[in-house]
Amino acid sequence: MEGPLSGVRVLDFTRVLAGPFCTMLLADLGADVIKVERPGRGDDTRTFPPFAGKESAYFININRNKRSIVINLKHPKGRELALELAKKSDVIVENFRPGTMEKLGLSYEDVKKVNPRIIYASISGFGQYGPYRDRPGYDLIGQAMGGIMSITGWPFSPPTRTGTAIADILAALFCCVGILSALRARDKTGEGRRIDVSLVDSVMSACEAYVEMYLVEGKVPTRIGNRYEFIYPYDTFEAKDGWIAIGIGNEEMWARFCKATNMMWMLEDPKFSTNEARLENHAEVKRVVEDWTRNKTVKEILDILLKYEIPCGPVYSMDEVCNDPHIAKAREMVVEIDQPNVGKMRIVGCPIKMTPTGASIRRPAPLLGQHTDEILKEVLGLSNEEIKRLREENVIS
Repeated sequence: MEGPLSGVRVLDFTRVLAGPFCTMLLADLGADVIKVERPGRGDDTRTFPPFAGKESAYFININRNKRSIVINLKHPKGRELALELAKKSDVIVENFRPGTMEKLGLSYEDVKKVNPRIIYASISGFGQYGPYRDRPGYDLIGQAMGGIMSITGWPFSPPTRTGTAIADILAALFCCVGILSALRARDKTGEGRRIDVSLVDSVMSACEAYVEMYLVEGKVPTRIGNRYEFIYPYDTFEAKDGWIAIGIGNEEMWARFCKATNMMWMLEDPKFSTNEARLENHAEVKRVVEDWTRNKTVKEILDILLKYEIPCGPVYSMDEVCNDPHIAKAREMVVEIDQPNVGKMRIVGCPIKMTPTGASIRRPAPLLGQHTDEILKEVLGLSNEEIKRLREENVIS
């Protein structure tokens, strides 16, 4: 089934997470993503756990819908081959350290000479310019220097990374937005774009109002656990059989909550009657609310609060998320594919829902070099003899 990006060809030089997650979204939306991999090992994540048989589920999950071609980019003819593919592509995405693509002769300026309409996107730790340009950068560094670790965790705990690689994911999302915007602009102007996204920038942007706390008030935010700095109660609370998240966004909602819990007296108590007061007395609010939640199961709390349209939800473990009838089934966030060398397996679905035709998983993740011959014939029109010669010269494998 064709998606909204059908007809868009993406030449994907990325590996590990940030870049592949970005190109996964483009592929899910219908783009033809050609994943260029190095001979022998391919993407590093082909060896990352968890494994489905001998294949990496890590790799499979974020490289579905792509085709794999193996090119030795350090070989002069490999560079020529990549440039020929670039001529026939709409988008290039890479996430090497700045300067690497220049050394390979595949920089934006190199590609722009053969394809002025190219949209060339780079994801890196610190960006393509600035004093830290040449520093290596992983997700952990992005979280540390982007500010999010300083506000994640509990008051007396060390700075804490988020449970997932959020710097990589944020950079992937911002890069995808940049690419889609550039495609739209090219439709009007005919010109390509250079896109530069950094992990640190992405994390800092996502810290939103916490950055403004310092810029406007000179206040340095600290770690405060699961509660929110600006409204309360907006926190996690212990139940008889687990944990539940409850978010009270305004005073009208607070009144409904007090009614639902039979604690209308809190509306009259000056310590609880306004959001400002509740923020100041958050520890006491938490104690009162938790005295109520601890005597009930998560389901009992949900049944009561949802009747009053109070935003709340259980704190799910991963098995609970993956088996939830709404999330996993109705929203198709767990889908089954038929993966080569594995057979039937489940992966994460695409969160972008669109009608009449939107994102879909049309093909499994590729085996290393699975589509090398197919791509060279289809995109570049090479003959079997020419492909054989390239393979004998170790340009492709």
